[in-house]
Amino acid sequence: MMKMTNRLALAVMLGGLGIDAFAQPRMLNLEGAPDLIAEHWYSIQSAGEESGKPIEVYIYGEIGFWGVTSGDFIRDLKSVDDGVREVHVHFDTIGGDLFDGIAIHNTLRALGERCIGQIDGACFSAGSVAVCGAHKVRMADNAMFMIHNPWTFMAGDSNELRQMADMMDKASEGIVASYQHRALNIDDAELRRMINDTTWLTANEAKAHGFVDEVFGDGAPLVNNAALGKILNRYRNVPEAALRLIGEVEPVAPEPEPEPEPAPAPAPVPATPEAAELAAKLATDCAQAGLSNCVSYLIKASALASADAVQSHFNRAKDVRAACLVANLPDEAQGLIEAGLNGDQARAKLFDKLAAASGNVEISNLPPVDDGPQAGAYQPPAPGEVYARRRKLASKGGNNA
Repeated sequence: MMKMTNRLALAVMLGGLGIDAFAQPRMLNLEGAPDLIAEHWYSIQSAGEESGKPIEVYIYGEIGFWGVTSGDFIRDLKSVDDGVREVHVHFDTIGGDLFDGIAIHNTLRALGERCIGQIDGACFSAGSVAVCGAHKVRMADNAMFMIHNPWTFMAGDSNELRQMADMMDKASEGIVASYQHRALNIDDAELRRMINDTTWLTANEAKAHGFVDEVFGDGAPLVNNAALGKILNRYRNVPEAALRLIGEVEPVAPEPEPEPEPAPAPAPVPATPEAAELAAKLATDCAQAGLSNCVSYLIKASALASADAVQSHFNRAKDVRAACLVANLPDEAQGLIEAGLNGDQARAKLFDKLAAASGNVEISNLPPVDDGPQAGAYQPPAPGEVYARRRKLASKGGNNA
């Protein structure tokens, strides 16, 4: 989420983060990650200048007022940076304040080749702006990257609203410029389209577009970011991979390949002259009734046991086909006939199909709730009017029957 603030806005965000979204500290399972406590949203660790080990920075939370501000980040980094060692900045963030994200971006960019950004989980909106300031960006193969336009809510008159719209257009240009500090593999028009459409990228997609230099990992989760579940419903076009990342849905195993359907059994050959005669008559009747595709089934169903049995199955098939023709669904006839349905059962099935196809149509056999005066002629009086008339007569001592 990207947030902007000025006198006109209550808040400017890319997702509308609720205050309670990160009310509890994150529990991390990343080896070597800091032990975060409730009042800390991020950590900057130094192994000591003499060790030559890189400075490790963890931005695991919101960027901005409710998490790590750019002022805190710059102050704390300066207190441990010797100007020589590498600075590794780890991200698992839903974003936050846009301008804090841009300030962090510019701070990382000023470090030059010493700075490596690493996406351990989520890197959304303002987080994606910030990480693109690093000289090199690495991304876990099961992480997610998201870019989109700034969003705001505010109060003001029409002039203030127009000024805010102009400001947001300029903020969007800042987002574009930040991403273009990377050697992207897409042109300006495509980048703007992706931002406008709220685009979610896997690690390999982010690398293909040039946002990321290297993909690492074996698919094992680096962080437990289930707390992001409350945030994803604020964004548009959230893919299933992002939901899996924060544990909202379980991975779905691929469905097994469907087994090929067996070839239809050939129609039984009549064993007697009487059966052959019944089969011939049935074929003729079916052709005249438009049921030629059901001959094999009707022969098998009736077993050509008798003329009555054959006629009974044929009449049932005719009733089902007639119902399908009335419903304007003739292609449904064969399936309903071979399912053994009769005419009434077929009509019920067809009604359900038509109702489902017509949208959310609610059918009720309850009387209307409104008991106001009837608008049309020859309508019975409303119950309310009847009772009112009776009470009036009763108060006058009249007949209230």
